[in-house]
Amino acid sequence: MRQLVAGNWKMNGLCASLGELAALRDAPARVAAACDVVVCPPATLLAQAAGCVKGAFALGGQDCHAAPGGAFTGDISAPMLKDAGASFVILGHSERRQHHGESDGDVAAKTLAAWGAGLTAIICIGESQAQRDGGAAAQVCKSQLVASVPDGATSTNTVIAYEPVWAIGTGRTPTTAEIAAMHAHIRACLVEKFGAGGKEMLILYGGSVNPGNAAQILKLPDVGGALVGGASLKCDDFLKIIGAVHA
Repeated sequence: MRQLVAGNWKMNGLCASLGELAALRDAPARVAAACDVVVCPPATLLAQAAGCVKGAFALGGQDCHAAPGGAFTGDISAPMLKDAGASFVILGHSERRQHHGESDGDVAAKTLAAWGAGLTAIICIGESQAQRDGGAAAQVCKSQLVASVPDGATSTNTVIAYEPVWAIGTGRTPTTAEIAAMHAHIRACLVEKFGAGGKEMLILYGGSVNPGNAAQILKLPDVGGALVGGASLKCDDFLKIIGAVHA
């Protein structure tokens, strides 16, 4: 399967940051990459980003509302993201689950909205440090996957991102053996729920991916790419991660 490297800018980026996207657009290394690329800037930059990248790589949103429109002040609908130039949307990120109280049911409803707008959903799952220490990591991920991913998920409309919560932005990463074991578990859960179709869905790894560890992570079995946080904000760092695919 062709891997996907996705950049999540989170709540970072002003108009001046579009220069990083322009540099990524023009980079020969990106053009020659053996993977697909998507960048998810803040919603305030999405339409400008679409004009900047001119289809050189995909763009995505960082969240969407479950409704297509209405009296939801401050929220952004999936059709709005699509209209602004997005083709992906990140859903159920641990920061949304933790700081905004999003449940698996909320993520599933947002996923249906994303599909309805023609967006590919990048659905995030992952355990906390306490859950891993307590031996519950596998069960937590399976439970989130089963409840967050609606029936009808395919390799075209859905990407799964495994993000151990304790590794996000901390500089800590699981061992390669731990990553491989969890991705194999997630693959088995996908096949159990979706049959043969579960074999085709990409499973990204997310959790302090950087130029130094990307190559060893991206070559692991069932790792279909990476969901990159801080290292996606600078073109040079992001290019090194993109270049690590099949390195």
